[in-house]
Amino acid sequence: MSDQHDPADDDHGHGHGHEHGHGHAKAGIRGVLGRIGHAIAPHSHDTSDKTDSALEASDRGMRVLAVSFAVLMVTAAVQAVIVAASGSVALLGDTLHNFADALTAVPLAIAFSLGRRAANRRFTYGYGRAEDLAGIVIVLLITLSAALAGYEAVRRLLDPQEIRAVGWVAAAAVIGFAGNEWVARYRIKVGREIGSAALVADGLHARTDGFTSLAVLLGAGGAALGFPVADPIVGLLITVAIGFVLRDAAREIYHRLMDAVDPALVDDAERILATVDGVRRVESVRLRWIGHALHAEVEILVDHDMSVVAAHKVAVEAEHRLIHDLPRLRAATVHTDPDGPDGADHHASLTAHRGP
Repeated sequence: MSDQHDPADDDHGHGHGHEHGHGHAKAGIRGVLGRIGHAIAPHSHDTSDKTDSALEASDRGMRVLAVSFAVLMVTAAVQAVIVAASGSVALLGDTLHNFADALTAVPLAIAFSLGRRAANRRFTYGYGRAEDLAGIVIVLLITLSAALAGYEAVRRLLDPQEIRAVGWVAAAAVIGFAGNEWVARYRIKVGREIGSAALVADGLHARTDGFTSLAVLLGAGGAALGFPVADPIVGLLITVAIGFVLRDAAREIYHRLMDAVDPALVDDAERILATVDGVRRVESVRLRWIGHALHAEVEILVDHDMSVVAAHKVAVEAEHRLIHDLPRLRAATVHTDPDGPDGADHHASLTAHRGP
């Protein structure tokens, strides 16, 4: 769901460049008008509703960032006090990770803020892609966390260190794990609900730091039992676990950058279009995420004897049905083609210009 006001989202005005085309000429409406419109006609699907929905998703994302930032900063501050008392290098590393994880909210907050900007003649689809850029930053931070965790584990394996106040270190590790896991669940849950891959990746990043906290806990337990080498060994195992989390986060962001969608969404779109009166066949469906909003481009076949006005009506109904029934879809461009007569090729002049 992109946070910007997308001009392609405004009302159901439709323009036709030629007899078979179906475009969308849209007019901008401010988000505040969207809220008023929603109160008056809550089931409409014009731009005010779609913009309001996008702003609501953006607001939820910003709330998640603010709350998780506060939780992680408090967690890290408590750990920092215990670091000073215990001299635990492992806990110091975990504390630094928590501070770093809190700061990942910064690129995401910038992305959500950018996403609110209106589309313009240079960025005609708006600024929703800023979320994907923030996702790349987060993946890089997870990579750095994994590298630092692995380095610290190897260093402490070669040079084991005694830990003072083991009980307090263990308590700090539990606090670190609890704080990170709560933040991870919160970010991932809301990220999936609003369709933000970057927020999901940030949640996975918080989970990696929770794993690091577990390493501190298990290492402290080993030290209490007289096995100081247990701490770095567990640290290496946690580094491997962070690697798996990194793989999942990187794959999610890669899919967004490559315009990948769940094939089930395409199936759903085709089924929805097939139920529209006047649609003889669905030629193609293309979906892409822009920020955390879905955008669609579809081609449908209608009776070749149908008038332009009638074909336009079918296209409007197809768009309306898609926006109503396909989750998180904010805009759809519907192109109508005549079905028949037999042997006719209505795009013959374009054949040489179209790719495979």
